[in-house]
Parts: sequence; C-alpha cells; structure tokens
Amino acid sequence: MFTDVATVKVKAGNGGNGRLSFWRTRGNPKGGPDGGDGGDGGNVVLRADHNTNTLAKYRSSKLWAATDGGQGGPSRSHGKNGGDVVLPVPPGTVIFNGEKQVADLAADGDEAIVAFGGRGGFGNAHFKSSVRQAPKMAELGESGEAKQLKLELKLVADVGLVGLPNAGKSTLLSVISNAKPEIANYPFTTLVPNLGVVDVDERSFLVADIPGLIEGASQGKGLGDEFLRHVERTRLLLHLIDINGEDLAKDYQTIQKELSGYAIDLSREPQIVVVTKCESMPKADVDKKLAEFIKATKLKRTEVLCISSVAGKGVQELLRATNQMLQKLNAKTEISEEEIPVIRLDESKAWGVHAKDDVFVVAGTELEGFANRTNFSQYQAVQRLRHILDRKGVLGQIRRLGGQPGAKIKIGEHELEW
Repeated sequence: MFTDVATVKVKAGNGGNGRLSFWRTRGNPKGGPDGGDGGDGGNVVLRADHNTNTLAKYRSSKLWAATDGGQGGPSRSHGKNGGDVVLPVPPGTVIFNGEKQVADLAADGDEAIVAFGGRGGFGNAHFKSSVRQAPKMAELGESGEAKQLKLELKLVADVGLVGLPNAGKSTLLSVISNAKPEIANYPFTTLVPNLGVVDVDERSFLVADIPGLIEGASQGKGLGDEFLRHVERTRLLLHLIDINGEDLAKDYQTIQKELSGYAIDLSREPQIVVVTKCESMPKADVDKKLAEFIKATKLKRTEVLCISSVAGKGVQELLRATNQMLQKLNAKTEISEEEIPVIRLDESKAWGVHAKDDVFVVAGTELEGFANRTNFSQYQAVQRLRHILDRKGVLGQIRRLGGQPGAKIKIGEHELEW
C-alpha cells in the first residue's frame, strides 16, 4: 500500500531525577554529598532511508516513544541515558508540527530530532561548594517532548510526468526505465506515483509518473492536490498530451490551469511539451493537429516534441533534450545556493515577563527548564531558582513592572513567591 500522508504521535524520554544522598561510613558519619546526576531521556529521530518507500507503517501505530533516563545513584553514580528511537521514512518526507514545517528529509541519510529527551537532573553532589558543604537539594529530570506530527511524502525526482488521464505517462516510463507501472487503455490506470531511473548519454536522472490530473485537481478533485504535492520536488516537467484528443490546446490549458491553481504555482516550473501516441494516425494528420495546437497555444515549434513510446519514435530525442535542460537547471541551482547565506539563531536563552491578574508570568526555554527541574519540596532548591531569576535579571524586570517582594511568579506550570 502506498501512503504519502500520515499523522504520528511521538514522545521523547523523560530525564532521570538527580539523587539526594550523603556518603556515610562507620568512621565518617558526616560524609559529604554523593548523589549522582540523572540520565538524559532518549530522543525521537526521523531518518530518511532509501529502503523505505511508504509511510504506511505510521498509519497503524499510535505512539512512538523513546526510553527514559535512569535516576542518579549514590557514590556519584550517573543514571543511564535513555535510548533514542529512530524512525525510518522515505527520502522526500516533510515533517510538520501543526502548520509549521520543522524538517525536510530530502536525501537518503538525512535525519532530524523531532522530539528532544528531557535533561537529567543534577544530584546534590553537583551543588557542593566552599559555602555550601552539605546541599540538601537535587534536581528533577525534565519531561521529554511530546508532539503530534504530520508526515508528508513528496517524491524526490528530477522529472515529473504530468498530463490528463491516459496521456501515455505510464507507457513512456515503462519504455525509458525499468519501472513496471500498470498500463491499460482506459483512464486512471495509475493510482499511485511511480518512479523510474533513466540512463542517457552516460548520465542518469529520476522520473516520476504522476497519476492523471483532471479539471479541479488543484482543489482536491480526484485526489489531484495529493498528486500535485509530488510535482513540487521535480525540477522539470514533461507535459504529455494525447494526439488523439479532440482539442489539444484545451487539454494543455486544463493541466496548466491546475498547475497554477495549486498552493505553489507549478505552471512556472520548466516544462517540455510532449505530444504522445503519434503512431496512431497518418503523419499528415499529425502535422495538421500539431500546427493547430502550436497556433492556439502560441508555443514555438521547437518547444513541442512528438513521440511514439510504443514505436520508439522521438523518445531518444526527448531524453537528450530532457538531460540537457536538467544540466542547465543544475548549473543555475548551484550558483543560487552559494549566494544565499544560512543564518541560525539560538533563542533558547531569550526570556520575557508580563503581568497577568497580579501574577508575573515568565516565559523562556532556559528559565522554564530550570523551573521544571526544581524540586519545590526542597527549600534550598527553591532558593536556588530565586537566585537564578535574580542573576538573569528577571526579578529586576518584575520590579520595573511594579512588582514587590512577595509577588507571585509563574514559570511554565510552576508558581513561587518572590
């Protein structure tokens, strides 16, 4: 079964708690703190694997979870780190969290951590200092991230075959590659995209046979919007038109309209127009229909190729033209990628404060992490959190907003008093 959209729930492992422990022996009844740190929780990783070609397995499973980190032990023993769970997906899988795209695994081996494991909490041995000889606090482990993600497979191909149903796309793919798509003399034979590798002039490229589009496809009619998703990846379109159609120009415009009506205007993608099944009528009739088509569409004669996949006429010329255009497009892509700098910002340390119903709400990834790891039943742990808020400037900002000692502060799901 071919499945190109799936929704999955993932849960990273929780971090292990730090240990509150003191070293005690008969000869040393007041030994120092020796509580070890908790282990980190495992991550959930998605990895593109060329041995996988469908998302079907993620339709049936409810939850994919990594393992938790182990708790810290005495004698400064570090808890065991949780194991990652690695989920293989086909190359070309795009990952969404809500409406936001979080990863694009285009090539084999690409991977992304989609849910991070919780950090293990520090044991009390970590907090020993010259002024704090016997710390009676230990951190809790952080919770691992839990998310519901949408996976969309967009085939990674150099060339996409588009056209109305029964335009000869599958037949052409079967002739130019080793692909074995289902072929029959009726519309909608192809119900799922097919891929084939084409070799020409000591070069290779990947071709995708996109199921036939119909009028209204860009709005979802006939699953057209699902099929058009795969066209996004291709760099070149071969637009196939059956010579036996009553109005070739109308057939051409129907597909162009659906390509332009998609979420991304695919009609602007480079195209080669290919008139197929030219063996099915006399050459004079073919020439007449081609002339009428070119006049109606205002295409140049050199922009339209006429082929017969069954008889092999014009196929080699089409492949060479395709190969040459791909090489030109590759050269342009390499230049444009070098010109665009990639900038990544670390926003984990950013924070903000706002007043809400006499409570000062603190937001920020790093500060919320400190709060989540704080054991609020331990006095020293709460005092440490207050010290962190003061050192980071949070208490100063609360003071500027009109807050006074004793004010309530909320960080994530936790509350404390100034």
